[in-house]
Amino acid sequence: MYKIPELPLKQDVETKAVLKQLVQSHRRLAELKGVVRSMPRPSILINTLSLQEAKDSSAVESIITTHDELFKAELFVKQYVSPASKEVQSYAEALKKGIDAVQKNKLLTNNTIIEVYQSIKHNTACFRTTPGTTLKNDQTGVIVYEPPQSYDEIVKTMTNLELFINDDSVSDLDPLIKMAIIHHQFESIHPFSDGNGRTGRIINILYLVDKDLLDLPVLYLSRYIIKNKNEYYHLLQAVRDDNQWEAWILFMLKGLEETALETVVLVDGIKRLMAEYKSEIRSQFPKIYSQDLLNNLFKHPYTKIDFLCSDLNITRPTASVYLLKLENKFVKKVKLGRDNFYLNTKLFDLLIDAFHLEGDKAAVSIESVG
Repeated sequence: MYKIPELPLKQDVETKAVLKQLVQSHRRLAELKGVVRSMPRPSILINTLSLQEAKDSSAVESIITTHDELFKAELFVKQYVSPASKEVQSYAEALKKGIDAVQKNKLLTNNTIIEVYQSIKHNTACFRTTPGTTLKNDQTGVIVYEPPQSYDEIVKTMTNLELFINDDSVSDLDPLIKMAIIHHQFESIHPFSDGNGRTGRIINILYLVDKDLLDLPVLYLSRYIIKNKNEYYHLLQAVRDDNQWEAWILFMLKGLEETALETVVLVDGIKRLMAEYKSEIRSQFPKIYSQDLLNNLFKHPYTKIDFLCSDLNITRPTASVYLLKLENKFVKKVKLGRDNFYLNTKLFDLLIDAFHLEGDKAAVSIESVG
């Protein structure tokens, strides 16, 4: 039976292969950080990218929704809010709540982790208090892993993990190596009755922001995990069975490198599209152009008159005129419920192309990963 190790690990995990991959991962992260900083208003990326992470992370748990349904659900168009969309929205809200807490407190505490979990699940539960939790192969029903059963053991291991996360004097390992260890440790402790997978993937993001490896939460590993889910679960268990820390850490570091590169390409695409819109709107409609208008068109694929009124501090008739001018070439009018929305089709297509996944509806291989 796997015993949760006390952190820091006693074995040397800074192998030659790990250190070599670490250089590549840091290089890509630094490139992403620079590209994001070069955006006119980087915060406009948060909505679109955090929603994508919410969608992908939930898809790991077979909670499936479409991008369009999710974007509409965020606008609170009730007839588009399916149960799956609500689940994904809960994840996005939990992510934002966690980011706010980490940026405010400059720490990633167990209290924040519990708040994130409660936001995902819409409950007030804390760490597990009842024994009996096991992880099974959903095809064979065979138990593949049994996490700590007693509440005292869960609290003890989570307290040790909290110290490892926040006190750099405990370990001088590179933060990216620590992130890989933290993720494995949390998933192995499995402190909650449900929702551990989604909570753990949010912890990855919070840790990167907390350690200033990213200014904004714009890099997400869930897509990489979906594409490599069999290897992900295999390596999680390989650490427990055979102490295969090197293979696990390499997997996570490669995920960071690959995901950072994909995000750089996406952000560059958004920047180019914004520059195109800026040039053409200024040329064709110089009297209505402003940076605030451009930001409004790119902070979410859908906009409407009310959003323009709020963002640009203009009247409804003026906002209506703006959107009428932009219609067809820059936005497409779409009726959702009783309201008229305006879809930035080029941004929408860019996001869909960037986030397209083969096997998007693939089921997870392990039960109770939450």
